[in-house]
Amino acid sequence: MAQLELDAVRKVFTDDDGSDIVAVDDVTVDIEDGEFLVLVGPSGCGKSTTLRMVAGLETASGGDIRLGGRSIVGQKPQDRDIAMVFQSYALYPHMTSRENMSFGLEESTDMTDEEIDERVQNAAELLDIPELLDRKPAELSGGQQQRVALGRAIVRDPEVFLMDEPLSNLDAKLRSQMRTELQRIQEDLDTTTVYVTHDQTEAMTMGDRIAVLDGGELQQAGTPLECYHRPANRFVAGFIGEPSMNFFDATVRGDRLVADRFEYGLREAAVNDVAGAEGVTLGIRPEDVEVTPGTEPADDNEFATVVDVVEPMGNENAVYLGFGADPTDPFVATVGGMRRVEAGQRVIARFPPDAIHLFDATTGEALHSRSLEDADPAEPRI
Repeated sequence: MAQLELDAVRKVFTDDDGSDIVAVDDVTVDIEDGEFLVLVGPSGCGKSTTLRMVAGLETASGGDIRLGGRSIVGQKPQDRDIAMVFQSYALYPHMTSRENMSFGLEESTDMTDEEIDERVQNAAELLDIPELLDRKPAELSGGQQQRVALGRAIVRDPEVFLMDEPLSNLDAKLRSQMRTELQRIQEDLDTTTVYVTHDQTEAMTMGDRIAVLDGGELQQAGTPLECYHRPANRFVAGFIGEPSMNFFDATVRGDRLVADRFEYGLREAAVNDVAGAEGVTLGIRPEDVEVTPGTEPADDNEFATVVDVVEPMGNENAVYLGFGADPTDPFVATVGGMRRVEAGQRVIARFPPDAIHLFDATTGEALHSRSLEDADPAEPRI
């Protein structure tokens, strides 16, 4: 195991017309020994390119990549002591699972057949696939092929695992199951792991930390709770979380925000945080919007709204609300699945002051976020 450091890593491709395309720009992040880091972002944000530079499959245009304090820029992929699991399982169809898992060791090491077989058997036991070792890929399900591909990486006993959207080809139920399996395996092996995905649910549930990329630039690196409750900017706030955070553009007028359809009263802490800003964006997560029956707001944090659409999810309902009688530009709130809410119903929506986020309207930078200390003190820590 070893610490992996990305120091101002940059990748520039040259287009056919000679123009430069910056795929990754000045990405700096340190992955601790044994840490599970998830690179997450929309398609084309540079996450897979970053992973390929770490693997040596792409040459970095600038910056440094260090493994255990030693630069690996310029080293061949086979010399980096890194194992990669691809989105396509890339198994040899004419080989059995055992042969697929052992092939890399046979070609790149001087280990004996007995030593290789022992490693393969141990990896198969860890992955719960010993009975599949003599089957070929065509005889395996997608989840089983994924386990074999993981086994091929595990037998190498590398310093770092790299995983490029390894679950994207699986159905939803199996993907959820494999998320749990991957976490268990990584904890058992305690190997530094960098995992790439565009699925923010995978990022939130799997990573010790997540690094959010957009346009080739690192937006924020932090724990899942930090990125969810204290996003660095509007992009992170909107990308992390499902349904996405609600946003409302507003102007600061003293201790009030003035938006197109409503005015909102700010507490002193929020007023201080937005001092000097003229335009801000008010953000609030759907689960923080309180929905109650009624038509008359009690204070300047409550609003008369009408239900536009209700999406039953089973355990909860996603309720789309509009201001006034005309539900244009609806925002979303989530309420319990047993609550009866119907389209056309008039309700009160409350934005609790301790749950709002405020972003600079020009830069998107976070000016005010909720505190992570807002967790219910009555709830015991696990």
